Amino acid sequence: MNKKTEFDVVVIGAGPGGYVAAIRAAQLGLNTALIEKCDTFGGTCLNVGCIPSKALLESSHRYAEITKNADRHGIVIRDVHLNLAAMMARKNNIVGTLTSGVTSLLKANNVATFQGQGSLQSPHEVAVETSGETREVLKAQNVVLATGSVPAPLLGLPFDHELIVDSTDALSFDTVPEKLVVVGGGAVGLELASVWARLGAQVTVVELLIQLLPGCDTQISRLLERSLSTQGINVLTGSSVKYCEKAKDRVRVTVKGADGRTTELAADKILVAVGRRPCTSGLGLENTGLTVDQQSGCVLVDENSMTNVKSVYAIGDVIGGPMLAHKAEAEAAAVAEIIAGKPGHVNYEAIPAVVYTWPEVAVVGKTQEQLREARIEYAAGVFHFRANGRALAGDSSEGLVKILADKNTDRVLGVHMIGPGVSELIAEAVAVMEFGGSAEDIARTVHAHPTLSEVVMEAAMAAGGRSLHSVPKKW
Repeated sequence: MNKKTEFDVVVIGAGPGGYVAAIRAAQLGLNTALIEKCDTFGGTCLNVGCIPSKALLESSHRYAEITKNADRHGIVIRDVHLNLAAMMARKNNIVGTLTSGVTSLLKANNVATFQGQGSLQSPHEVAVETSGETREVLKAQNVVLATGSVPAPLLGLPFDHELIVDSTDALSFDTVPEKLVVVGGGAVGLELASVWARLGAQVTVVELLIQLLPGCDTQISRLLERSLSTQGINVLTGSSVKYCEKAKDRVRVTVKGADGRTTELAADKILVAVGRRPCTSGLGLENTGLTVDQQSGCVLVDENSMTNVKSVYAIGDVIGGPMLAHKAEAEAAAVAEIIAGKPGHVNYEAIPAVVYTWPEVAVVGKTQEQLREARIEYAAGVFHFRANGRALAGDSSEGLVKILADKNTDRVLGVHMIGPGVSELIAEAVAVMEFGGSAEDIARTVHAHPTLSEVVMEAAMAAGGRSLHSVPKKW
């Protein structure tokens, strides 16, 4: 017999968007339930995305530094070898620690949790299904869809999860592939290309568009491509896979280049990383008349994250936009506050994006290309890490920081970084933009010396034409 339980809010999906929405709603005094179909909470990010990939990026970076660069520091190391199983075990332990932490947080905030597929029966009823059978039906004044996304397939390269793999598979190889082809030059593809190249794989990245990180500042993209190439990653931009043939335990693909010529590549694995698509399967959207974009599959919402069904909201990857965990978290807190009758808001102009290659890439706001297209006059200030003492001491002096400010008001419109530790440095730029600050605000803020953060300050100074440690240059 089905048990019906009443809640103020029922959240479907326990990723960064879902569990944060549930916790914030509970903090605001709302009786809240959270439904998750997987065995653990945390969604893609904690289980098979952000966290495990960063664990492997950190481990592989250390391995590469020891094997390739230790002697530059006067450190002589011999007989270094890779224990991939131990590296994977460390990754899994980190994932376990964080997912169990989410469980504890939900319990501490009195969020009722249910394991199973959440499916809308009506605008105010959500079934919890396991093995195709309804276990419980929850009554809800409000429903929040936070079901995230899954790797997008590519026509002609269907996933078999052995030879043709997705990002989840690429986080758990039991051996280092001799040759790896990565289809897609976005953040996911480049990060995983970096991991396996550092561990010894011959990696080729195939990107359809003319630059890596499509939509990124062109200068930043070019610098990253040059750096990855020096690390041994073969980058083919303006290229596409035209044919794929499996032969025993290897794959052969035909790649058509920007010049029209074709190249054959043999690989032990092909990683397809061409993006992600919203996960709406099994949600019962047809039972509510909820509107979905036919082309993208995204659930359509208004500025308050409300769908066309007044009691149903949606956040995170399932509504499209930047598919970033921190974007989902921001929307989660906002939607909980809106449901509770409070003002909730997300400033989409100040959401950073980070690529955890080495050097790292971090961006927020508009690019020069976007400003030119919008005919907005701007000043650009650039400062290179090669002129920074801390970067030189750390043997990581590749890259630069570029600050774009309105030419008339000096308000910061965009910040683009490539270099060491920029995943942390970008936070200062985001904070300044959130408060509507100017390049001069950054320039006049005292930054500790010697630190990498001084590069941000110097770039801000350069935007005002008063760089102290570099020769001014027009950009």
